[in-house]
Amino acid sequence: MNDIKVDDLNVLSEETLINPDELKRLIPASDKVQETVSGGRLAIKKILQRQDPRLFIIVGPCSIHDTDAALEYAEKLKGLADEVDDTLLLVMRVYFEKPRTTTGWKGLVNDPLMNDSFNITEGLQRGRDLLIKLADMGLPTSTEALDPVTPQYLQDLISWSAIGARTTESQTHREMASGLSSAVGFKNGTDGGLEVAINALQSVSAPHRFLGINHQGGVAIIHTRGNAHAHIVLRGGGGRPNYDSVSVNICEQHLLKAGIPANIMIDCSHANSNKDPALQPLVMTNAGNQIVEGNQSIVGLMVESNLEWGNQPIPSDLSDLKYGVSVTDACVDWATTENMIRELREKVKGVLPSRKALEVKLDKTA
Repeated sequence: MNDIKVDDLNVLSEETLINPDELKRLIPASDKVQETVSGGRLAIKKILQRQDPRLFIIVGPCSIHDTDAALEYAEKLKGLADEVDDTLLLVMRVYFEKPRTTTGWKGLVNDPLMNDSFNITEGLQRGRDLLIKLADMGLPTSTEALDPVTPQYLQDLISWSAIGARTTESQTHREMASGLSSAVGFKNGTDGGLEVAINALQSVSAPHRFLGINHQGGVAIIHTRGNAHAHIVLRGGGGRPNYDSVSVNICEQHLLKAGIPANIMIDCSHANSNKDPALQPLVMTNAGNQIVEGNQSIVGLMVESNLEWGNQPIPSDLSDLKYGVSVTDACVDWATTENMIRELREKVKGVLPSRKALEVKLDKTA
């Protein structure tokens, strides 16, 4: 037998990860936590089905790197959520994984110590512990489903999930999303096009079979029923926004022609604000104006918000990190967030109860 090596030529090492069941036994969800998660999921699904006239707002940091700051933010958000609950359902954005165009910090789950040590077991534990604390406060949470393995560890605590612009076209993510227990939003492509997201919505509603891991960490064939509560998220792209009334109307027509309910979320950040947080309030104001003027399709908005304004690079000395400031995309601060949310509520609270699902015959949308 020769000594030729043909596998793992570029693999330096591997380590066995804690399995999902072990993590859930280590950090269990109480009845109250499960009620928060389930209640958040049900409320969002009722909004998508037009059984609840409210809007749902995904609001919070671009990414979580400091769980203490996240808890302080959550306490503020819970108070605001209770205040506007008659009109707006606030869901905290708790993103633990960040897609990278080239390289960079990949998020709390992958690198919780922010030093390239990639202690993923600790990252999963920190992430699950934070989600438990937020749900115990009564706050439903949202995240981006990026790694196809991670949902087995954390998705039982998530009320709404996103598939990002980079992965909307991915067959792996469409299949994974077909099995998620929460509603899921697919962002339009990075070029601003709608086709990949509409194809994804058609795919995710169907049953799928694919390779994954089970709760014991074993490789398994996963068979899903399909996710009936998926919708599109308009985030702009290709250097252009797409939150304006013309873009929204075009999206409505494309959705209806494809036989998909015209449920649209507007992302106030990313290309819609040219990644300038100062423009996020303008996007929300525009969306609110569209609703007042008769729009029937906008059911949600997304805001990148933190305790403090802007963002910061990750310093070599982590003690130099500014508290409450994003280390990824720039965010609006808490004072701006409060103003945005309160102004939106005042603007739309008298209009939302009379809205109905957009019902346009397909032969009229061609």
